[in-house]
Amino acid sequence: MGRWCTARRSAATGRVAVTAAVLAAVLATTAALPGATSLAPGLAAGSAGSAAGYDFADDAVRIAGARATAGAEPLAAGATYRSSLSRNGTLYYRLELDAASDAYVSVTAVPGADGEVTAVDGIRVSVQDAEGGSCSVQSATFGAARSPRPVTARGMREIDPAAHRCQDPGTYYVGVERTRPQDSPPDDWDLELTVATEPRPRETGATKAPEAWDSASPEPLAGEPERRPGGNGFAHATLVGQGVWRDDIRPGETLYYKVPVDWGRQVYATAELAGSADASGYATGALRLALHNPVRGEVDDAAKGYTGRTTTVGLAPLPPVAYPNRYATGQAGALRFAGDYYVVIHLAAQVADDFGQGPFALTLRLRLGGSAGTGPGYAGESRPKGLFEVSAQDRVAAPAGGGADDRLAMKAVAVGGIGTGSLLLLGLAVWTATARRRPRP
Repeated sequence: MGRWCTARRSAATGRVAVTAAVLAAVLATTAALPGATSLAPGLAAGSAGSAAGYDFADDAVRIAGARATAGAEPLAAGATYRSSLSRNGTLYYRLELDAASDAYVSVTAVPGADGEVTAVDGIRVSVQDAEGGSCSVQSATFGAARSPRPVTARGMREIDPAAHRCQDPGTYYVGVERTRPQDSPPDDWDLELTVATEPRPRETGATKAPEAWDSASPEPLAGEPERRPGGNGFAHATLVGQGVWRDDIRPGETLYYKVPVDWGRQVYATAELAGSADASGYATGALRLALHNPVRGEVDDAAKGYTGRTTTVGLAPLPPVAYPNRYATGQAGALRFAGDYYVVIHLAAQVADDFGQGPFALTLRLRLGGSAGTGPGYAGESRPKGLFEVSAQDRVAAPAGGGADDRLAMKAVAVGGIGTGSLLLLGLAVWTATARRRPRP
């Protein structure tokens, strides 16, 4: 009996060792593959079909916008689309909505890298009901830097018992146009569109935004930055958590980072651009830092000019993520759900005029404040599923705290571009196959 138990323990220990070795080998092999970059979309740059350095979603469906609502093609909740926008006129797309879900449409416009844009040029996104009644209108412009970059605006239809419009189920229309076509470049702009729906909570809670929250700015995180190349689009944003991250950025480039943010957490972010050897000249609004929520709606942004000396820009203190924030105005209203938030950093193309093509060293410092809490308890599933929650995979890959061990775990997942779940399944499959081949004691 004793020998049988000893043999069984030895066999189990051997299987665990085999599984660990297999997982280590998978990570090492994946990292060494010539196409390792393509396996990790968040770390990839310049994929096929990109415009102005923007990587569109791999599963984006091509769709043509209509010049009138009568010919508008449908957009499905949970899907991503790719389209194009000419200089003049409005393009329309169709939505079929119920009477129980909030709907969000994001539109990212990508101008050509060589076009000249004005500060007030950009895109306008509107949502209207079948009778032409306005549900929402939002614009996104290039700003004082006048640097061609991806700009994102969102439209939405909210269910509100106190509202009189846009509450019925049925057909709605999304309109997309340029904000100042007379001064806009003549070439078409590529578009990336996403549609998401959010179910109502099972129980009615607070109908007023939280008033008391910690609005003090903590000290930016210190420590040696860890290299983490930014992605080139929302769909390929690089997953990071709390920590100090390092990359290089060139004039005209936009970098995307994805940060899992749970209910009750606060996001603090600063971006630091290193000095140039030629510290003479000035670029207006050169370094831009923005935060977008899980439906890509912009929460806050900040920009700072560049003189060739080290420059730091930071977001204003933001309230914790909470469902009742939707009843607030301004920035707080966008912090209405948990999920993946996006930190977007742009370096104006004009920086090259005085300081050269770079690249310039960039340091991103991220801190997550507050305490993780529970959500509202939705009555159904969001589309896409799990959009308004922090996934188990993201908790493993980018946990709060961002210590050395946390970053090591995240690095293991990011290097191969393979999710934690996939690695575990692969390990279990090999473990099972190995166990079946072993003779029973």
